[in-house]
Amino acid sequence: MPFGTVTLNDGNEFPVIAFGTGTSMIFKDVTDYVGQAIENGFSHIDTAQLYRTEAYVGLAIKESGLPRSSLYITTKYSLDGSPLEAIQQSLNKLGLSYVDLYLVHFPDLFSDFESGWQEFEKMKKDGLTRSIGVSNFTLEDLQKLLKTAITKPAVNQIRFHPYNYASQKALLEYCAKQSITVEAFGSLNSITQNPGGPVDAVVNAAAKRIGATPNQVIFSWVRSKGVAIVTTSRSKERLQEYLAVEDLPPLTAEEIAAIDDAGAKGPPSRLVVARLAIQHRFERSSSLVMLLVIAIMFSLAMFFMF
Repeated sequence: MPFGTVTLNDGNEFPVIAFGTGTSMIFKDVTDYVGQAIENGFSHIDTAQLYRTEAYVGLAIKESGLPRSSLYITTKYSLDGSPLEAIQQSLNKLGLSYVDLYLVHFPDLFSDFESGWQEFEKMKKDGLTRSIGVSNFTLEDLQKLLKTAITKPAVNQIRFHPYNYASQKALLEYCAKQSITVEAFGSLNSITQNPGGPVDAVVNAAAKRIGATPNQVIFSWVRSKGVAIVTTSRSKERLQEYLAVEDLPPLTAEEIAAIDDAGAKGPPSRLVVARLAIQHRFERSSSLVMLLVIAIMFSLAMFFMF
């Protein structure tokens, strides 16, 4: 069963998993990766001015041959200048007449929240974007914005993972109260950035019980908080792994609470992370050396046989 959608506070449907073109894909030609994501079932593609990937996303959309209505496109206002000018530039690069969601990438881009958000409200009214939202906004940023906003942000895209859940909990509660959908990036932090910490054991135990991978358990945990997901990978198998999360048995309340509690203990020390990274590199190097030795021995055996 594929990931579904949620209804935003403006009535538009929002796919709860997106393929992102940031992080390691910034400034790169992502045409093939976006095409691969679409082919494997991602309908929501996330980009931004800052990533310099919009033109490649546009090319992948065109090459997919799919009708515009079957895809959901998010981009972001990331640079200085007028938001209205920026979205026109983004639309030109994407080859689209509208995007589904346009976000303010960082709160600091608004020198004045009231006038800045008014431009976003205007682009929604003019049909350049169907929904408007924010990214990396704190609780205080949202409170400041909502003092003068006529249209509430539909989405707040934030960094969210077990190790920062405790610090983000108040923001999640506020967003829920204001009917603002939270979308997470960086959710695999405990696996990709901070392995070896207290989250590992409880995630691995849950993975064993439901026959899942640790990545899938983390995404199940994110969804249990009512939070949507932005993720990425160059690997077809990894994308399929992510999309298969909805087919897995749900986490129990006890497993969710255990991940919460483990995350509250904080990530491992930098020393632990560095040691694991060195160990991983050593294991990879050892494997390569072993393969080389086997190849040499095989070549010598063949030489003396003939």
